[in-house]
Amino acid sequence: MPLPADEEGPVPRIRLDTDGPVVTVRLDNPPMNAFDDRQRDELAARTRELADARGVRAVVLHGGERLFAAGADIKALSAMGPEEVRGWNRALQRTFEEIARLPMPVVAAVTGYALGGGMELALAADYRVAADNAILGQPEVQLGIMPGSGGTQRLVRLIGPSRAKNLLMTGRRVGAEEALRLGLVDEVVPADAVLDAALAYAHRLAEGPPAALEAIKEAVDHGADTSLSTGLALERSLFAGVFATEHATQGINSFLQHGPGKASFAGPEGAS
Repeated sequence: MPLPADEEGPVPRIRLDTDGPVVTVRLDNPPMNAFDDRQRDELAARTRELADARGVRAVVLHGGERLFAAGADIKALSAMGPEEVRGWNRALQRTFEEIARLPMPVVAAVTGYALGGGMELALAADYRVAADNAILGQPEVQLGIMPGSGGTQRLVRLIGPSRAKNLLMTGRRVGAEEALRLGLVDEVVPADAVLDAALAYAHRLAEGPPAALEAIKEAVDHGADTSLSTGLALERSLFAGVFATEHATQGINSFLQHGPGKASFAGPEGAS
């Protein structure tokens, strides 16, 4: 997937690498992949391109072999006034929300540090693969502030209020194994295998029916924020819509003719 011309310089802060139906979004803002205005804006632009792209069935977020992302550019934030900070934060929160709302599955490949905004970016993914030496945390309270790009909301939904408050109120960092026990990450692998493991999982998801995966993601994410009855109504509506797709016809016919797990879902609507 070609990148548009970079108006601010020759080296983009966000790179897209395409491997068949899977696109890796690579953060490239050395040394720490800190979120300054330019990286945030490029990430937002690339995310919108992915939302509308045909043929993209899964996305991997990756910060490189050394680290995922170490959060916001604190030096830049320190020079802002309250209103400027509010606007900056609103834009970053909106960018992470756009990532969370991508219609296809999103997998975070977490290496090294994922702190502050870096951890909030990982929380916006649907699945997190972490290196065995990864360090995750929301250390904002140690600066006298708080997370502002989804940390207080996505973290509690992922690991529960008590555990979330512990991490948020102490600002402590956790290693990969503790993160796995907490449910903060879903898989821990050797540091040199993180991207390969994330890509393998993304390719496995990419073999599934896109409309059904999108509907499942919407039902889980939106249903969790509503009452049970409202969530069930959403599920019924999405089920009916998915049932009418060509992929559903393919999958059901394959089950009847060949048994479970044999269907191949080719093309955006199942055309072979």
